[in-house]
Amino acid sequence: MDEPAPKTIEGWLYEGRKPQRVFRQVLVEMLGYSIDDLWSEVPEGTTPQFVPLAGASPTTPHADADVGLDDMKRTGAMAVRRAKEFLLGTDRSRVGEDTLDLLDDEVMRLVAAYPREPLSTIWDDLLETQEQVFRLLEGGRVRPSQLRDLNVKAAVLSFLVAKGFNDMEIPHQAMTMTRVASSCARDAEHPGLIALTDGLKSLISYWADKPADAYHYASQGAAYAANQHGTVGLWLLGLQARAAAVLGDEDAVRAVNQQAIDRRENVIHDDLDELGGLFTYAPEKQLYYAVESEALLGHGGARLAAQAEEAVMGFSDPLAPNWAFGDLAGCQCDLALIRLSSGDLEGAADAIRPVLDLPVTHRNNGIVVSALRVRQALMGSPTRTAVVARDLRAEIEAFPASRPALPRG
Repeated sequence: MDEPAPKTIEGWLYEGRKPQRVFRQVLVEMLGYSIDDLWSEVPEGTTPQFVPLAGASPTTPHADADVGLDDMKRTGAMAVRRAKEFLLGTDRSRVGEDTLDLLDDEVMRLVAAYPREPLSTIWDDLLETQEQVFRLLEGGRVRPSQLRDLNVKAAVLSFLVAKGFNDMEIPHQAMTMTRVASSCARDAEHPGLIALTDGLKSLISYWADKPADAYHYASQGAAYAANQHGTVGLWLLGLQARAAAVLGDEDAVRAVNQQAIDRRENVIHDDLDELGGLFTYAPEKQLYYAVESEALLGHGGARLAAQAEEAVMGFSDPLAPNWAFGDLAGCQCDLALIRLSSGDLEGAADAIRPVLDLPVTHRNNGIVVSALRVRQALMGSPTRTAVVARDLRAEIEAFPASRPALPRG
C-alpha cells in the first residue's frame, strides 16, 4: 500500500490544521509569530493585533543576522572555490573556453586589486590562481591555440607573486619568482612581458639597496623595449633614473628622465596597458619617479617642491583608475625629503604624517624604506635637535617594527 504524500505547508493552511510539532519551530522561525497566533482566526476586513515574537520578525533581520551573513559569505566562498575546481577539472581531454574565461576574470580582478588592497587580502587567491594555471600548462590538455594565452597568464600572475615577495621583504624569493615570470613570458613570445620582468628585477634590487644591479636590469630591459610603443619602456627608463640617482649619477638621471618625457608623446597603449594596475605606467607615476630621482640626489627648492606636491595630488583620489596606496605613500615621503632639504621641518612632518598613519597591513617594504629615508634625512638636518624632529625620528623608527611579516592566511 502506498504511503501518503508528506503534507505541505499550503496543505495545512488549506485544511486549517496545525502542522506536526516537528515542523512548528520551523514555521515560527520563518514567520516570526507563535504557532497559536498563526492559527487563530481573524474576522474578514480586520488586521491581526498580535505582535511578532521578541527578536523575530518576518520582514526584519534577526538579532544574529550579521553572524549569519558572515557564515553565508564564508560557505558561499567555499562553494565558489569548489565550483571553480569542478570547472577546471571537468573536461579531462582538453581545456574548455569556460575555464579560460574564468581565469581571465581572476587575472583581471587580481591585477586591479593589487595596487589598491593590502597584500593579505589577495595573497591566497593569487597563489591559488597561479597554481591553477601551472596545473593546466603541465596537464597536457592545452590546445596549441591556447598555449600562448596560458603562458601570458602565468607570466602575469608570477609577476604579481614576485612583487608580493618583494613587498614582504623577501628579495631572493621575489627574484626567483621573477625568473619564472620571465620564462613564461619567453614561452609566450611576449616582448612587453619579457621587458617587464627585467623591470621587476630592477625594482627588487632597488628596494634591496643594490642600485648597481637595479641600474643594470633597468638598462637591459629599456634596450629590449626600445621599439615597444606601450608604457613598459617608460617604466624601465624611470627605474633607470631612480637607480642612477642612488648611484649619484646626476647626468644619467637628467638624460633618462628627458628621454622618458620625449617618448611619452608617442605612446600607443598595448595589451599590458589595457590590463592596467602594475602593468601600465601612468603619467602620475612617471612624475612620481622623476621627482624621486631628484629627491634622492638631495635636490630641493620651490620648483621641485611644487612638482612633488603635484605628484601627491596625482594619487589623492582613491577612485581614480591609476590610484595605488604604495605610490601615494612614496610621493608623500619624497615631498617630506624635498621640504627637509629646504629646512621646512613642519612641512616635512605634515607630508609624511599620512604614511605613518597607514594601517600595518599597508606597510610594505617599499613604503618602509621610503619612510626610513626621511628618518635618515632628519638625522642630517640642521633641525635634528628640534623636538618635532626628535619625535618624528622616533615614530619613523617604530614604523617598520609593527608591520606584519607575512600576509594573513
